[in-house]
Amino acid sequence: MARSAIMNVMIQAAMKAGRVLLRDFGEVQHLQVSLRGPADYVRQADKRAASIIFKELQRARPDYSFLMEKSGEIAGIDDQHRFIVDPLDGTTNFLHGIPFFAISIGLERQNKMVAGVIYNPVLDELYTAERGSGAFLNDRRLRIAARRKLADSIIGSCVPVPHLGNEERRRYLAELRNVMMETVGVRDIGSVVLDLAYVAAGRLDGFWKNGLQPWDLAAGILMIREAGGFVSSQQGGQDIFSSKSIVAGNELIHTALMKVLKTSPNQ
Repeated sequence: MARSAIMNVMIQAAMKAGRVLLRDFGEVQHLQVSLRGPADYVRQADKRAASIIFKELQRARPDYSFLMEKSGEIAGIDDQHRFIVDPLDGTTNFLHGIPFFAISIGLERQNKMVAGVIYNPVLDELYTAERGSGAFLNDRRLRIAARRKLADSIIGSCVPVPHLGNEERRRYLAELRNVMMETVGVRDIGSVVLDLAYVAAGRLDGFWKNGLQPWDLAAGILMIREAGGFVSSQQGGQDIFSSKSIVAGNELIHTALMKVLKTSPNQ
């Protein structure tokens, strides 16, 4: 399939970092004898992946700005283009040897997402999307699930962390209870970027979550839209980054899920 030059650059960066993460992931099980322990090793793996992605993208587009999970905003000469990067989403899974984690790279042009890459190196699943050109998994076109009723649907979400002392957790549990009563079930994969990719791929029928950051959302938002889905903040607007919330699904599931969530108390 034909891809733009910038998409090829983003894919190359994701796959190069993915090879390093895959190597590091293979070493996690041997780290019980490490003096610093597995958690420190995962932090270093995250940093290595971030460094690779930054260098690859900056070499190809040296003027672009960046927003990265650990580094924050990195201003470039070109403030109309911004890469939004999460080098390792699903660090707890990574730490415990669970093969559901991913790299996410989104490209924003004039405050609109125009390209996105999500890559799970363990499963070698590469999700890509460009605005107006569709969404793909390893070159196979994606379409969002066509289920029409919540009662037939599996919905994704993520438990807020940390679990203790978190007001968001109380709200989430109320929402979870209501969603569970209306659906086949709820799944927590442990990686928001994979959850969003799975919605685009039709593996999940919908998704909701609060307390998110742009790097959790950037690539996945575009992917779902390009697969024919609907995405909004939990308040129903398109200010998804500023609201730090998302509700996604096909048109019917999105509407039904919004209705269920509005019945949940804020606390």
